[in-house]
Amino acid sequence: MKTNILSIILCSLGLLLAFSACNKRDTEPLRLDGDCLVQELALDEYAGKIDLVSRSIVVRLPENYPTSAMTLTKLTLSEGASCNVKAGDQLNMTAAKQLRVINGDILIDWTLSVLHDQAKILHFMIGGLYTGVIDEATKTISVYVPASVDIKSIAPDIVVSPNATVTPSSGSSVDFTHPVQYTVDNNSAHSVYTVTVTAIDKPAALFLGIPAKMTDLDPEAKEACMWMLANVPKSLYASFADIQAENIDLSECKAMWWHFHMDGGVDGHDAFIANAPEALAAKNQLRTFRENGGAFLLTRYATNLPSFIGVTGDDEWTTPNNCWGKNEDSAELCGGPWTFRIYDGKAGHALYQGLVAGDNPSEVYCTDKGYYITNSTAQYHIGIDWGGYNDHAAWESRTGGSILGVGGDGAVVVWEYPAAGGKGGIICIGSGCYDWYSYKYEEGYEEKYHANISIMTRNAFNHLMN
Repeated sequence: MKTNILSIILCSLGLLLAFSACNKRDTEPLRLDGDCLVQELALDEYAGKIDLVSRSIVVRLPENYPTSAMTLTKLTLSEGASCNVKAGDQLNMTAAKQLRVINGDILIDWTLSVLHDQAKILHFMIGGLYTGVIDEATKTISVYVPASVDIKSIAPDIVVSPNATVTPSSGSSVDFTHPVQYTVDNNSAHSVYTVTVTAIDKPAALFLGIPAKMTDLDPEAKEACMWMLANVPKSLYASFADIQAENIDLSECKAMWWHFHMDGGVDGHDAFIANAPEALAAKNQLRTFRENGGAFLLTRYATNLPSFIGVTGDDEWTTPNNCWGKNEDSAELCGGPWTFRIYDGKAGHALYQGLVAGDNPSEVYCTDKGYYITNSTAQYHIGIDWGGYNDHAAWESRTGGSILGVGGDGAVVVWEYPAAGGKGGIICIGSGCYDWYSYKYEEGYEEKYHANISIMTRNAFNHLMN
């Protein structure tokens, strides 16, 4: 009985003390008079730039400075404040770090990051049309423009690394009769690029289009054209009207590329005639170009063209028989990679060399999760049910083409008319997976397989031109 009474007394005293402590804490004033500022900070003796508005600290570093093990060599805080890191700590700064500063009952989070100084020219363009080919290793830039451009007075548009400056500045008029040096400075980084502008009246390759100017191309075709001008030396844009009027000297032209997009698709022979009269008006000149050894890369709905320039004999009805497409602003979201299958025995073809490989080595991976695609397709349905081609052998026999790629149902989506008898070769890509432009990207989008679009295109040019 005595034990029970003693236990009750002790418990009562404990509760009383606890209540008194809580009551005392509840009546103490909050400490809100302290500051939580980072006044000074340095990593490996490199001082950070402190932004009070964004509560961020950025440490500028030389271009190739290692960041995986940096020492916090200085940290000065407001009087009375503490932080979750201290001077002498080693930090992995390959990613931004959060610093939490506490002073009494106040806390503030700061973002600490590093920024490497880079002095690079990222983009060099003339007249909104002609893109410079940048060789970062040699710090040289080559731009090809038509002979009609006055290279004595050109004001290029230049994009450089963040925080960098370039001299001469973007938009300044410069005489490019001889190579011009551009100097880029960014804190500790310094680069000098030599820019050469070449006016050509005899292009080596052409990107074809219906509009008179490249700037009037639809976004899909414009993206493709911009890539070509930046990656295929001595390439220019030309309209079909230019070809028909023979305004361009084709004596050194080896290949022409037409990437024909139209929202909603171009469904077959009659629709192609209705929507591409400018191309058909130049069909005689295009036919002559091929007969003289010129090659073609024809993609999307441009794959209809061979049937109109004598490639498939006199049968114009050998155009793709299964075509469709969505509008660019309502394109389909890719939930993962879109692919087509390499046709049996064609894995060694030049078109497929050096691609980013996916899980299935027999397929070409073309898109990534988060990409929006119009699925614009111009293919040949194969089967006894309809279309005129009972099997792949029947397709090759009638068209004279060689199958390079097929869809999941066996439809012919990539094919070639090989060079023969002095006539140039033609590669056609009608797969809906072959897409250059996404009008937006899902949050978190990362490009991996979409790089295969440009790799295949480069391979096609190398194959056709050489």
